[in-house]
Amino acid sequence: MLLVSSYFFYGYWDWRFTSLLAISTLVDFFIGKKLHLTNDKKKRKALLLISMLVNLGILGFFKYFGFFVESFEAISSSFGIQLDYLHLNIILPVGISFYTFQTMSYTIDIYREKMEPTNSLLDFAVFVAFFPQLVAGPIERAANLLPQISKLPKVTKTQIEKGITLIITGLFMKVMIGDTTGRIVDRIFAEPEIYKSPELLAALVLFSIQIYADFSGYSSIARGVAKLLGIELMKNFEQPYLSQNITEFWRRWHISLSSWLKDYLYISLGGNRKGNNRKYINLMITMLLGGLWHGASWNFVIWGGLHGVYLAVHKLILQDKKPASSYRYNGFVSFTRYTFNVSVTFLLVLFTWLFFRSTDFDTTKYFLNAFIHWQPSEYSFVFFRVTSSFFIVMLLFDAFSYYTKRHTFILVLKNKALSYSILSAMFIVTLLFMFQSEPLPFVYFQF
Repeated sequence: MLLVSSYFFYGYWDWRFTSLLAISTLVDFFIGKKLHLTNDKKKRKALLLISMLVNLGILGFFKYFGFFVESFEAISSSFGIQLDYLHLNIILPVGISFYTFQTMSYTIDIYREKMEPTNSLLDFAVFVAFFPQLVAGPIERAANLLPQISKLPKVTKTQIEKGITLIITGLFMKVMIGDTTGRIVDRIFAEPEIYKSPELLAALVLFSIQIYADFSGYSSIARGVAKLLGIELMKNFEQPYLSQNITEFWRRWHISLSSWLKDYLYISLGGNRKGNNRKYINLMITMLLGGLWHGASWNFVIWGGLHGVYLAVHKLILQDKKPASSYRYNGFVSFTRYTFNVSVTFLLVLFTWLFFRSTDFDTTKYFLNAFIHWQPSEYSFVFFRVTSSFFIVMLLFDAFSYYTKRHTFILVLKNKALSYSILSAMFIVTLLFMFQSEPLPFVYFQF
């Protein structure tokens, strides 16, 4: 039932792309079994290579073929060579980056002898295509999800309560905050030349709110739906904008991707085991490829590169010290220091979001010029008020989650009637808003 539902869910958009799911599933299922049965190092490496070539080959063709053709065409045209005939009208399958990384982790873990393969093709097929997190994560590890799928534990009352709470709060974040800010952001980024500096800055801040509310909202919905099936998915966000440094930010933002890149790319490149110089190079390669994972654009590469520089500089400053990972109030001085660190980290991240959101370099350049050559606007207060309102709402959500260490913080209230009333009100308001305006597509569906 889960497998049929998952394939129907994915194929509802375009049934042809279910074949890609099936190919990745069959290839990695049988390669996983052969990896476990052989001790020959050369054969094991060859099998892993086949898995990676198939998965990355499919991902590369559908996601990056046009990007590389355009890049080579820009270079070749300067030498009078035209490559127009190489252009193909390729449709990008939804969520291909997510399930490709998920199925690759399975074979890599078996290759590293961290887990044994499953004997059930049905279980593995559900693991790859599990519909709540199929198109936008979290990118689950087989060691966590496969045992749950094979047993399908009985759903508990607590899971139902938390699942419904996550769905409602996630939907509220996505629709009421993500979509509302997104409409303003889309309008300004579509025609930035008609706006002045304060409005452009407001658009950038609102985008930082939009992408967080949209993506974390989706992750909450996915986790909530999975709980209703008795399955526990990993947390994908832990209040990233309350991070005190860039290292902490990446431990809290898109956790399933950042941990995947660390475990399967950074460590595979040598991590920090081969000296400081190699450590920084490995870090930069990881973040550059992490940027490219998000999309076939040089803007994403620059976004990843900037984060790579941030992380390298932070590690250089820290040396072997451990970065801060959480905060508890310990007086006014400590709170002031914490607020300053969080503000600086947010501003650094905010700058990189410009490259992430811009569709071309001309837009990026226009925004940067507007920030450098500041032009006041008569609507500055209006945009400040709108931006502040959304920021405060998001901050309150995160502050309660941060303090209680629960995404279902509403259930912490001792008065259950009050908890259910708040959730009901949030759900009704969200539905009313959805009936009045069509929700925007999830931002991360494009990846």
